Amino acid sequence: MTTPAPVRSDGRRFVIRALVGLLAVAMAVLWVYAFLLAPSGNPDRLQDRAWPEAAQKRCLEARAVIDSLPSAAQATSPADRAVDLDLATDVLNAMVADLAVMPGGIDPHTHMQLPFMGTVASEDFFTGTAAGLAGGTTSIIDFVIPGPQQPLMEAYRQWREWAEKAVSDYSFHVAVTWWDDSVHEDMGTLVREHGINSFKHFMAYKGAIMADDEILVNSFTRAWELGAIPTVHAENGELVWQLQRKLMDMGITGPEGHPQSRPPEVEGEATNRAIRIAQALKTPLYVVHVSCRESLESIIRARNEGQRVFGEALAGHLLIDDSVYLDPDFEVAAAHVMSPPFRPKDHQRELWRGLQSGNLQTTATDHCCFCADQKAMGREDFTKIPNGTGGVENRLEVLWDSGVRTGRLTMNEFVRVTSTNAAQIFNLYPRKGLVAAGSDADLVVWDPKVSKTISAKTHHQNIDYNIFEGMTVMGTASHTISQGNLVYKQGELQVERGAGRYLHRPPFAPYFDAISKMRESTSPISVNR
Repeated sequence: MTTPAPVRSDGRRFVIRALVGLLAVAMAVLWVYAFLLAPSGNPDRLQDRAWPEAAQKRCLEARAVIDSLPSAAQATSPADRAVDLDLATDVLNAMVADLAVMPGGIDPHTHMQLPFMGTVASEDFFTGTAAGLAGGTTSIIDFVIPGPQQPLMEAYRQWREWAEKAVSDYSFHVAVTWWDDSVHEDMGTLVREHGINSFKHFMAYKGAIMADDEILVNSFTRAWELGAIPTVHAENGELVWQLQRKLMDMGITGPEGHPQSRPPEVEGEATNRAIRIAQALKTPLYVVHVSCRESLESIIRARNEGQRVFGEALAGHLLIDDSVYLDPDFEVAAAHVMSPPFRPKDHQRELWRGLQSGNLQTTATDHCCFCADQKAMGREDFTKIPNGTGGVENRLEVLWDSGVRTGRLTMNEFVRVTSTNAAQIFNLYPRKGLVAAGSDADLVVWDPKVSKTISAKTHHQNIDYNIFEGMTVMGTASHTISQGNLVYKQGELQVERGAGRYLHRPPFAPYFDAISKMRESTSPISVNR
């Protein structure tokens, strides 16, 4: 047997040495170019101030571009309103460290022009949506609330008429306040023909609009058939009524009686009951204005069990505590009367944790304005104080200041809880809640370094007080763009009455498919005997 000759490695060594040499030469050339030969103002050039100066210039140019966008007041045709995608891209690309561009805020819980408790909210759809734009909120979801025995379609048509003057985009939840076959039929018409995909149920306000368990079961079942999500105002209305009577008999007639008649247990019980009804019927559920630990705990438990339950926190509940009801000034205490009421500080900490953990998905305001003279209707009887506060203009800035600036929320989390999550839950995504080609051109240019002191003297809301009065926040909307039009610019509104569009929301949001698959494995069974 012949032994193979050893393979010579001289050629391989030559190739390796040549490659290393070429790499060294290339690195040397790059360093010489970076230090000496790269053009001034090129980002490849090292130790050159021309580049950062050029970047700063570009930022200023971008600001000018934003300022030059057409205002809503100037828009006269559909062409004027059309989004210039290249322009929007330039704006986005130009925003550097000092400014941020984000999707316009969505407030999923407002009450503009609401007839309630013997009066009508002072904020209408024109002033309310304009105030929202001033704060970076470009879409709202308001509520159609039929009176006792009022047909749903009749109430819906009335609210649509009131909303025609809106200056930003809007949609509606429709409340189910009573039940018969006509309500069943109207729910179908609203979903199929009018883009309604959520129905509200008040578990409070006995003798007026309270939905009992029979209504909840019927409405939840019908909503599932239609691909709509049930929502609940969770308070035990019977218990509230009994506690109100007890406090009045004790001589407690002032605003301090309001939170005492609606303790956390009242909300916790109703939240758990609504969740368990939804669980038994295998439907999703959205709980509005979660204000206390007891309610949040029920939501967390349900979500840990795999249930599709969503929770909403109000900016007010996250920042204001129940000490306001002890103010010796009736007007101050009454101004804060809303339901559920503001809670002790320990509940606030839990709500922030709920947002951080993702167990609360959205933030809202429950914007429902009643001026001091309207609140005075209950001077001798706290049960007659119209329930409601404002906040649609201030939601984003107070949540940024107390959320992002404190580290409770990241910037991305802030966008999710103020816009994206609401768009996804109520099936407006990706039209809303996203900055992308094909999405609505609803944008907010956010300046995190601008300081502002909130005051009723300077806000755009049509109400003579502000629950955040005197609060100094860092971070605010510099510019707001709605439908591609510049509608707010550094303190100046440029809105067109009636420019807001009604938003049709399709049924069967993606989570319905997920629930349907789970329902298949838990469908009722029968036994042949």
